[in-house]
Amino acid sequence: MIEHIPKNFAIKSGAEKFPLMVVVSFSYVCNAKCPNCPYNNSTIRNTYKDAMLISQDIFYRIAEECGKHNAFIRLSGGGEPMLHPKAAEFIVYAKTVGAKVGLITNGSKFTNENIEKLIDCNIDVIEFSADAGDKKTYNIVRPGLSWEKLLTNVEYAAAYRNKKKATTKIIVSIINQKDVNVDDAEQFWKPKVDAVQIRKYLTWGYNKDNSADATPYLDMGKRIPCPWLFERLNIDSRGDVTICGEDLAFNYKFANIMERTIQDVWLGKEFEYFRKMHLLRSGDDIEICKTCPDWQFRSWEHNYWKLIGDKK
Repeated sequence: MIEHIPKNFAIKSGAEKFPLMVVVSFSYVCNAKCPNCPYNNSTIRNTYKDAMLISQDIFYRIAEECGKHNAFIRLSGGGEPMLHPKAAEFIVYAKTVGAKVGLITNGSKFTNENIEKLIDCNIDVIEFSADAGDKKTYNIVRPGLSWEKLLTNVEYAAAYRNKKKATTKIIVSIINQKDVNVDDAEQFWKPKVDAVQIRKYLTWGYNKDNSADATPYLDMGKRIPCPWLFERLNIDSRGDVTICGEDLAFNYKFANIMERTIQDVWLGKEFEYFRKMHLLRSGDDIEICKTCPDWQFRSWEHNYWKLIGDKK
């Protein structure tokens, strides 16, 4: 039985002075038309026309500070990270300055060359968003992409990693949504990768509810604190910081890392207030938390760190 709630609620071990993870909206450009993507179901990308791709100055600032603390940079955001023309170059730089890097990708823009470049620099995690274990289902949930290309690139990444005896974790993620047989998908991918992550379906406040498993992790009647405030922060392509990844549009941004360090923000009065309210079971007094549809699916124990074998 999976545990989701700790004995005590507090800053995650290792995050006392700096977040364990900095989630970066690396690219707002995408080549897929996934029906359950909140960016495809909103106008958020239109507001980033001036910053569809993160700049070198902003990314290097993030990488250098994360490197000093050996923290994770998780490349995510409103599009496909590998559509950034300098994606591989930026990732190599981040590893060079000591940061850990986890890449979330649809796998479509990989070539043998850039796969090798990432694994040669010992990228920590490559997470392929597959959401299916067969071509028919994949074409429904990931329209615009090639099943054959995904399969080829996952297999090549795993084979090259093994050949080089690199430490990179190769993961496939499956969103537990209607019309997807997650058990079959897990069985298909399990022999090919290090781990298969079955994700909860989230609406993000933009998607219609298409969940195939709405069982909550947290008892929201008790307003259990959200773990994200105690382990990570989010930065968009402009360098703005928001309270939580749930704020996809960065409507609640309150700092910019070109003006304040990530550490200063993490230890600052804003996050101190957010955490205090959650610990008091008064998260509803924070506007974005009050209306959050996905808070109930934030597990304190069943998380990214356990998935990659980095106990937190």
